[in-house]
Amino acid sequence: MTPFDSEVLKSGKTRERRERALAVLSAALEAVDPVNAIKRQMSLSDETLRTRSSWTKYRVGQRIYDLGRYRNIYVIGGGKAGGSMAKAVEEILGQRVTAGLVNVKYGYGAQTEIIHLNEAGHPIPDAAGMAGTRQMAELARKATARDLVICLISGGGSALMTLPAEGITLADMKSLTDALLRCGATINEINAVRKHLSQTKGGNLARLAYPAEIVSLILSDVVGSPLDVIASGPTVPDTTTFADSNGVIEKYGLLEDLPRPIVERLQRGKEGLIPETPKEGDETFTRTYNLVIASNEVAAEAAIARAEELGFRSLLLSTFVEGEAREVAKVFAAIAKEILNSGRPLSRPACVVAGGETTVTVHGDGLGGRNQEMALSAALEIDGLEDVMIIPLATDGTDGPTDAAGAIADGSSLRRAQEAGLSATQYLANNDSYHFFQKLGDLLITGPTNTNVNDLTFTFVF
Repeated sequence: MTPFDSEVLKSGKTRERRERALAVLSAALEAVDPVNAIKRQMSLSDETLRTRSSWTKYRVGQRIYDLGRYRNIYVIGGGKAGGSMAKAVEEILGQRVTAGLVNVKYGYGAQTEIIHLNEAGHPIPDAAGMAGTRQMAELARKATARDLVICLISGGGSALMTLPAEGITLADMKSLTDALLRCGATINEINAVRKHLSQTKGGNLARLAYPAEIVSLILSDVVGSPLDVIASGPTVPDTTTFADSNGVIEKYGLLEDLPRPIVERLQRGKEGLIPETPKEGDETFTRTYNLVIASNEVAAEAAIARAEELGFRSLLLSTFVEGEAREVAKVFAAIAKEILNSGRPLSRPACVVAGGETTVTVHGDGLGGRNQEMALSAALEIDGLEDVMIIPLATDGTDGPTDAAGAIADGSSLRRAQEAGLSATQYLANNDSYHFFQKLGDLLITGPTNTNVNDLTFTFVF
């Protein structure tokens, strides 16, 4: 069984191929399930809590916490995986948790008893998210040197943990987020700006909780997993500056479009009139431990292993894919054509997996997300190649502002579209990939996956 809507399976040879492909995608999602990830890397024996990384890349040694030393254990955080992460922590610690609050995206909740899950807006922050973040900040401030604060951080945390700096309103932050998303800014660039407009981002949440001891469990949704970028690094030394933030605004020509309080704060910070976010060496981080529990790489490696079990020759191409979605699609199409024509870099049947996060510069007024747009662009490139299938997937189950996780493009997509009276080029020009694939029955619908480790793209050549 897979988490994908069975409507996408079709019939005959197409059905068999799609079943195999979706089994590979399902293995990727299962590997980064937050409950499984936390339980792999956090365990309790009597009053001894151990945290460790079971993935080589993130091995930074084992930490041991004697829970008898702490008066209170608080759980705070935010992100699309926050509900499942909170559930896992409760299952491990039980009544030892004193109190907690985690912001999650609407519809991404879970059953918890002690930790309150506060549903809020994503990707555009809303009042519910700001209210929850304010309560988190209050819990952090109340923690002392004899308390343990467990932070649960996952992708989407930047929007979900919004508490603007003094003088900045929620409406200002909504305007900023919308402008940065529409202009094609990368997540790293977006977060560099957000961190310098926030009371909690860029290490400021750890600063609020100091001198309490902090354990931050992080589910990465950022290319390369730089800790200060994931959810804007609330418990991590910030590597960006006010000057960097101003650079992003200038790069995309947004100086005249953004609310004046934002532009003025960034400028004052650049001039040294506002304190910087905490950096490496700040005493705040002497009692903070950050642990990545799962990432895009973990999901991609699990997909490769499953593909090989199913008989595919498999390759993990990269987990650093970035760029304009419709252009990146052409690269995957080129790889498929190379496999068909020369058997390089793999002979058939082949599965090439790549991870990362692309962007979309919006020119039309259609509906879609970066993965659906990539699929639509890929469909144009692989037209007529009946043995090729390209599937871009958002691991959180929602691609952009839609309820789809991605879409399936294959060599028959354009033929079927033409039979239905659809012009792929017109839908692409209007950034309307969602309605294109909806009419073909080729949207990937999973519902909330309760995880979020960036995007994956699967190129299958049968």
